[in-house]
Amino acid sequence: MRNNVKEEKKQMMLNENIMTLLPKMAVPTITAQLITTIYNLVDTYFVSTLGTNATAAVGVNSSLERMITVIGSLIGAGACSYISRLLGAKKEEHANRILSTSIFTGIGLGILFMIFGKLMLGDIVYWLGATEECAEYSIQYGTYVLYAAPFMIGSFILNMCLRSEGSATYSMIGIGFGGILNCFLDPLFIYKFGLGVAGASMATAISKCISFVILCWPYARKTTIVEISIRKFSLVWNDVKEVVAIGSSSFFRSVLTVVASIAINRVAGSYSTASLAALSVANRIMEFPFAFILGFGQGYQPVVGFNWGAKVWKRVKDSYTYGCAMAVGGSIVMGIIIFIFASPLIRIFNSQADMEVMELGMLCVRLQCFGLIMHALSSQVNMFFAGIGNAKLALVANFARQGYCFYPVLLIAPRIWGVNGVAATQALADLLSAVVIIPMFFYGLKVIRLAQEGKVETDVHKHSHRRKAEQHS
Repeated sequence: MRNNVKEEKKQMMLNENIMTLLPKMAVPTITAQLITTIYNLVDTYFVSTLGTNATAAVGVNSSLERMITVIGSLIGAGACSYISRLLGAKKEEHANRILSTSIFTGIGLGILFMIFGKLMLGDIVYWLGATEECAEYSIQYGTYVLYAAPFMIGSFILNMCLRSEGSATYSMIGIGFGGILNCFLDPLFIYKFGLGVAGASMATAISKCISFVILCWPYARKTTIVEISIRKFSLVWNDVKEVVAIGSSSFFRSVLTVVASIAINRVAGSYSTASLAALSVANRIMEFPFAFILGFGQGYQPVVGFNWGAKVWKRVKDSYTYGCAMAVGGSIVMGIIIFIFASPLIRIFNSQADMEVMELGMLCVRLQCFGLIMHALSSQVNMFFAGIGNAKLALVANFARQGYCFYPVLLIAPRIWGVNGVAATQALADLLSAVVIIPMFFYGLKVIRLAQEGKVETDVHKHSHRRKAEQHS
């Protein structure tokens, strides 16, 4: 029975029509991302009832949570790409070793992060952009999030590796259940138990831990293609290099997101705490379209990687072009909807009717709607190059949006338009990234054509040849 399930997953990745396979892979991933976004919004909503300073604290601590997931993204994204290519090349035992090494390494790094984070939390929240008014709330919120750090990293890795073998639905259940649970725990801990901001943090930590347990379940039952075992833990240099090289794309995307968030928080906070709260609310709202974009990319990346490893070039090209078209089309629809309803959306999280929060938040949201198309295309291009194992080009795509396009805008826009320039920074950076991303999209098509002509060799096969040569020598 278990072998039949494994074989069905392999056949699905290699033979099912791309037009039905990509939605099948992407919809559960998008759903999980949206549920996480909803629980972030619910978290922001309940905390916002405690005041503008508490709302600002949530924005500050979102950077702390991203710092934790940075570790998970480095290992998880690299392992996901490598495992999907190994499975496509029918190297299951090697894939088992990659997953086992990745998950135990990630949990160990999470424990270290928790320890050092707790020791330096007071300094960290100021470094993340907290003002004197919201620092106390930021410390309260950050305390319990740090306790969940090992489980958050573990969940991130398991979530991505389940998708690498086609188990996107179970991945959704694990992440989604934790998000839904958090929506119920928030009011219970904040109001019923009277714990305030600390209660919201406790609810988040408990939900993350339960998600981790759920994601472990299919591996414990051995219904997955890839298996986890402490006996298969092995730090082989070529494997570590491959995981880190590909994971560095997702890692730097997360790092850039954290650093960009810190930088813009600090600039906004220099104007007022209300400005910081406005950006916090706007960014929470924009997580909805971002969840769709990221979820779709994470859904189609394993399909690209699996078929790249199996050398089925037509399916690689079809998944790439269809994935980009769907992401861009979806971003246009969502951009129009959010632009129209920006005012009521901001009002939901502005319970104290602070006019500065309202006006600046609405400006930030509506401007970002214009940049969604390039955000969508850049994400899919990045996922494509990461999926086929091209770490360098994946990094180039990643650095565009919140790297070399973001910081010049952040430096210049506030000098010209003041706090409105801060609100416009991300949208302007997204539009500027078109100069890099559009040529990269067409280069991706060229890479597929070269691979089909035998002029490009997949990394997974190069590593296999290298290992065999080393054994013979």
